[in-house]
Amino acid sequence: MAYVDSITSMTNPRVKSIMALAMKKARADSGLFVVEGLQLVGFGVDAGWELETLVFREGENADQKAVLNRALQATKYALAVNGHILEKLTRKDNPQGVIGVFKQRTVALKDVSLDGGVWVVLEQVRDPGNLGTIIRTVDAVGAKGVILVGNCTDPWSMECLRATMGSIFHVPVVVCSVDTFLTWQKAQTEAVMVGTHLKGDVDYRDVAAKRGDKAVLLAMGTEQSGLSDTMTEACDVLTKIAMRGGAESLNLAMATAVMLYELFRDRR
Repeated sequence: MAYVDSITSMTNPRVKSIMALAMKKARADSGLFVVEGLQLVGFGVDAGWELETLVFREGENADQKAVLNRALQATKYALAVNGHILEKLTRKDNPQGVIGVFKQRTVALKDVSLDGGVWVVLEQVRDPGNLGTIIRTVDAVGAKGVILVGNCTDPWSMECLRATMGSIFHVPVVVCSVDTFLTWQKAQTEAVMVGTHLKGDVDYRDVAAKRGDKAVLLAMGTEQSGLSDTMTEACDVLTKIAMRGGAESLNLAMATAVMLYELFRDRR
């Protein structure tokens, strides 16, 4: 059961350390991240993630007391704060009444189990909202996880985490360099790597049939320029999503969702 400390000052060391987690460097140095909302905190606790600190507004235990009590049981430290401090910690007006500080958790590339499933490979994705939405979609369709290749946006940023709507606790995330990924990918003989590309010669609706019983590495490139030449050359199949209107391209998260649902179309 957590020790609960009542805090009224922004100068409190624990409050200041949580404030600092808005910065990528502080998240990287500490290995921590922040989620907002009792529901998301509950998702993390129920999924077995380590809750380092729970922060809640004084009196925030009326509507969903059971979830809050589970969170209090799961952590050693809890801070009861006022609304002003919560606004500062979340950088939002009228924030939800609970935030959780969790330990980050990633999967090493060598530990990835393909097992006939689908992994989304994102090369240098830069938009945290796109990344969060893709993680949420991966969770929704039942894909295996996300592999972040190269200089990607931070999956532990507040904007990305909000977009995942809690799916960050259900979807394994791998972070690696391009060279490390390509070395690993070449050894995955039981997988087919599918890349979306303007020069793709396979209709996106035909990709599911081409995979057979193999696992799929679905490679998606940057929002601005797509897959790099190096990643494109590593693909076994290049596909293109049909554009019948005047739009030149789809949003990255939308394009990834289209591809994922096509890959799972005949898999109930």
